[in-house]
Amino acid sequence: MADYDVVVIGAGNGGLTAALSLAKKGVKVLLLERHNVPGGCATSFIRGRFEFEVALHQLSGLGRPEAPGPLRNLLAGLGVLDQLEFVEMSDLYRLVLPGELDITLKADRAEALAALKEQFPRESQAIDRFFNFLYSFAMELVGVVFMRDPEASPDKYPLYFRYALKDSQSVLDEYFQDPRLKLAVGAYWPYVGLSFRQMVFSDLALVLFSFLEFKPWHLKGGSQMMSNAILDAFLEAGGQAKFNCGAKKILISNGRVRGLITESGDEISTDYIISNAGTITTYVELIGPELVPPEVFTILGQSTVGPSAFTIYMGLDCEPAEIGVTEETNFLCTGTDTDRAYARFKTLEKPEMTLFTCYDVADPDFSPPGTCQVSLLTLHYADPWLGVSPTAYAETKYRFAEKLLEIADQAFPGFRDHIEEMEVASPLTHLRYLGHPGGAIYGFDKFAKDSNMFVPPTSPIEGLYFAGTWAGMAGFQPTLQSGQTAAGAVLRALSRK
Repeated sequence: MADYDVVVIGAGNGGLTAALSLAKKGVKVLLLERHNVPGGCATSFIRGRFEFEVALHQLSGLGRPEAPGPLRNLLAGLGVLDQLEFVEMSDLYRLVLPGELDITLKADRAEALAALKEQFPRESQAIDRFFNFLYSFAMELVGVVFMRDPEASPDKYPLYFRYALKDSQSVLDEYFQDPRLKLAVGAYWPYVGLSFRQMVFSDLALVLFSFLEFKPWHLKGGSQMMSNAILDAFLEAGGQAKFNCGAKKILISNGRVRGLITESGDEISTDYIISNAGTITTYVELIGPELVPPEVFTILGQSTVGPSAFTIYMGLDCEPAEIGVTEETNFLCTGTDTDRAYARFKTLEKPEMTLFTCYDVADPDFSPPGTCQVSLLTLHYADPWLGVSPTAYAETKYRFAEKLLEIADQAFPGFRDHIEEMEVASPLTHLRYLGHPGGAIYGFDKFAKDSNMFVPPTSPIEGLYFAGTWAGMAGFQPTLQSGQTAAGAVLRALSRK
């Protein structure tokens, strides 16, 4: 008899929801995590009198209690919703293009359109047409992709079949003339990690529609609160967890899972494993190429490791209003060309897109009284950092940080005078703490060819399942949902035994 029905590797978003979903069904589950706290990217750390949020900027898919979104329903079903406190954000974002554009879009369709029309009166009709199209397309996307309509066809879903795989640049060009307007509408492109020309319109449409309809939310106390709540519920449901104890080797016999060996040397038998450690790490390091069917590496070889982030975490000795910060989420750009901005993710040149997040705008209690907390980041690939010598690393990191601070100082003059605590994280920092190849925060680059539409998150190794960003979409909502999906697949397999 196996030691556990299921072992979950990694206590990130997907691993946590997978483990809890199974434990609530009476499945005997072991959760392994190499770090000393749960969460992965959904965690925090302390410097001085500040507890810094690692990665969460806006939570999508929550919706209001009277009109719940998929994430609210998921958290309620897991029994953790009542333990968490959320704050609805009034704004989607502020976008600043110095000397050319400064616009704030409210998290309301009518108000967002009004702001866009005020800035771009010549394209008012085009703005109306685009958002009417966006909503119609999003509803068809939900029907085909999420509701899995068995009768889906070009006749029934004409917009989906025409636009789903079109690149976002082409669609924006179809509706708008002014490149600043295209940037203002598509400001969320860094949340996917690809330029307009590389990103399918389905992804851009889904992000924008989701935040407009279900609103962006802040989680009081930060994402660590959610990770802790899910872990506590898992333990209360009878699950077992081991921290500071990662998986070292997955045991395979005759093409199926038989157990694993932990980093502490313990051998654990199980017939089912859900890996939140990523497909590359799982197949290459935990299993070994000799035991993996060749077609797996053919598929993986067609994908590329996505971006990490260069992040500056700052604790300021002032309230947000004192430095002119009135929106929590601020996209600071130096140009309208997202191809050019994306190319900068792969160099040590000055970035053309940064995200300035001040958590205390939505939640004044997030930091000690009289202070606020800021995250300043740009997406960045690990490649240029891997070429930096150890002796030059610190100097290179702080020189690059200075470039981001200069951009932020243009939008919020004088904010640097209020920095009390600061921590700088490069892609190598994220690599060390996450254990992901390249420190990737989105898993693979999210090209259409690598999506679940063409590459389902299944494994030819019987008993092996995946959760997390390497097996699907990126972001908090998708990764939390991925764990529940993986758990559902395991439950169906268990029922067939």
